[in-house]
Amino acid sequence: MTDKPEEAISAPPLSQEPPDVEATAKGHKRLERNVTLLAVATFLTVTIGGIVEIAPLFWIDNTVEKVDGMRPYTPLELAGRDIYIREGCYTCHSQMIRPFKDEVERYGHYSLAAESMYDHPFQWGSKRTGPDLARVGGRYSDEWHVQHLVNPQDVVPESIMPQYGFLAEADLEIADPAANLTALRRVGVPYTDEQIENAESDLALQADSFGDAEALASRYPKSQVRDYDGDPSRLTEMDALVAYLQMLGTLVDVESAAAQEELTNEKGR
Repeated sequence: MTDKPEEAISAPPLSQEPPDVEATAKGHKRLERNVTLLAVATFLTVTIGGIVEIAPLFWIDNTVEKVDGMRPYTPLELAGRDIYIREGCYTCHSQMIRPFKDEVERYGHYSLAAESMYDHPFQWGSKRTGPDLARVGGRYSDEWHVQHLVNPQDVVPESIMPQYGFLAEADLEIADPAANLTALRRVGVPYTDEQIENAESDLALQADSFGDAEALASRYPKSQVRDYDGDPSRLTEMDALVAYLQMLGTLVDVESAAAQEELTNEKGR
């Protein structure tokens, strides 16, 4: 046998000239070493990016898709929300369920943007020492909420939540409920003249076991009229806070609203 001579292997010629690396490096060095030039380039980049993000908002009617069922808070719910913020409840309880499987399985359907459209400020939060409260409404009885606030460890032994029993002893005092609604209307919450005129009477009406539920429902659909704290002789801060908690997550049919929101997003793409 005779060995065949090895064939020479050669690379094909380059079809393009290699990039001028040295010139590119010089350009970057010039930009990075010149503070004024770098500041101008940074400003232009941020400006262009900001325009691309913000400009489209001027040509759409609303950045939040409205959903059926969403309404402003009743005067009593609004008072309860103010107490919720005053007592720092938002520092341990968030009110936003993220669209992840584990969160939805634990807390319920993920939160929709429209559910926070009348919140000033919103209570989304990120810290969860306690469970998320976005859909706590109707999950427990009024008695459970009252006992939980009076002594949390009676219903959740491992709870580290402080006691709020004093809320049941404190009369609810709102200087001018109508003024609160008027202020919120000025920042975009659609309170009507009728709602503002009846603010003070609606505040007491919602916590009255014998109140006219139809009258309140005509102004605030899906409102709940009853004594909340177990003492019908008084209107207390406990009434207001429980009324607020029992409303959370109950206004919107989230399944149909989420489908509507997804369809709208698909059309906009």
